[in-house]
This record gives sequence, C-alpha cells and structure tokens, in this order.
Amino acid sequence: MSKKYFKPMSFSITEENYIKAIFHLQQEEGTVSTNDLASVLSTRAASVTDMLKKLKTKKLLSYEKYKGVRLTSEGKKLALAIVRKHRLWEYFLVNKLQFGWDEVHEVAEELEHITSRKLVEKLDAFLGFPRFDPHGDPIPDSHGKMLVQQQINLIDLPVNKTAEVCAVGSQSTELLELLRHKNIGIGTKLEIKKKFSFDHSIEIRVRNQPAFTISQQLAQALFVKTV
Repeated sequence: MSKKYFKPMSFSITEENYIKAIFHLQQEEGTVSTNDLASVLSTRAASVTDMLKKLKTKKLLSYEKYKGVRLTSEGKKLALAIVRKHRLWEYFLVNKLQFGWDEVHEVAEELEHITSRKLVEKLDAFLGFPRFDPHGDPIPDSHGKMLVQQQINLIDLPVNKTAEVCAVGSQSTELLELLRHKNIGIGTKLEIKKKFSFDHSIEIRVRNQPAFTISQQLAQALFVKTV
C-alpha cells in the first residue's frame, strides 16, 4: 500500500500578517483585543472580526466576541515560522548584502511569506545558524525555540558600569537612523557617566569617544547586557 502525502495548509499573506500581529501583541498583552489588532494593522474593526472568524475555522486561534483573541498551538507554530523567516532574511540583508539595519524591515516583510521550507533551512545553514537578528531580537530555530538573553533597559544601568547594547525596543526607521547617527548599534560597548534628574536624560561614553548626552526616550529604547 503506497503512502499518502498531504500538502500542508497554505495561508494568504493577509492571514499570515494577522497571525504575526496577534503573536507580537500577545507577548505584551496576553489576550489581544479587536481594536488593538485593528490599530496595528491599520484596518477597520469590522474587517478584523471577519478575518478572526475565518482564522478560527482554520484552528489558528481562539476567539469570542468581546473577549479577545489568543493563538492556538497551531497558530503560534505558524507565527514562529513567519518570525523565523523575517529575522533570518533581515540577518542576510544586513550581514551579506550590507543593507543598513534601518533599511531591511520592509524587504523582510515581503520575503517572510516565501513558503519553501527547504530554502529557509538552507538559508539558516548558510548564515551559520544565527540566534539573533540585526536588531537583537531572537531568531526561532526550526523547532520554534528562541534563546532568551539577560538584558536590562539602558536607563536602569548603574553609573560607570560597562555594558553592551544587545537589543532595541523599536525598529522604527527614525530610531534606527538616530542610533546610526550616534554610532550606536548592536554590540556597541558603553557606560553611563551621569544621570540628570531634571529631564532624566543621561550622559554616556561610547568606547574612547568624548561623552555625550542622550534623551530619556532614546535610553529607554535601548537594552544592554553587562560585560
């Protein structure tokens, strides 16, 4: 008797974008509201409701009207696969094609929908199985596992304690452009020289350069690990 092979269920780009958005919101909020999802995806709440019903029938999420939404185990598995592709492509674009870290997000948004599992596994091997993307976010492995690194917000780093930038709290073009202007990136070693109580800005020194001041807002967007 011959074996039967079943083609995995395929999903549209829109469906995958919903699943990924729910995944990211769920990390922050637990149960995700329809309004929050509509805001992130820049669409109407009525359109979100229609899509959630559709995804529920595909067993990717649990959803009850007025009670919010959460991914099922299958939904989380799909979300991690999408996140894995996105972050691997970002790593490839920055480290192999010399894109700036503020230039890769939109390109990776397109590439993350490639369905070839073989391509993704070969890409991972070609890159040397990286565990973090250019912004410091963990890259899920082929089983959906991610490394968790010990990190603190830069604003909480003690004065005169050397640390290394390991992640950014946002991938907005404006933030990444500002960090590049100040020569701050993943792996940059720095220390806080002074904290100002007036506006909560901080003075930092990067390597052997003269110390300079950054805003509280910028400091809160940086995560570091002590070295």
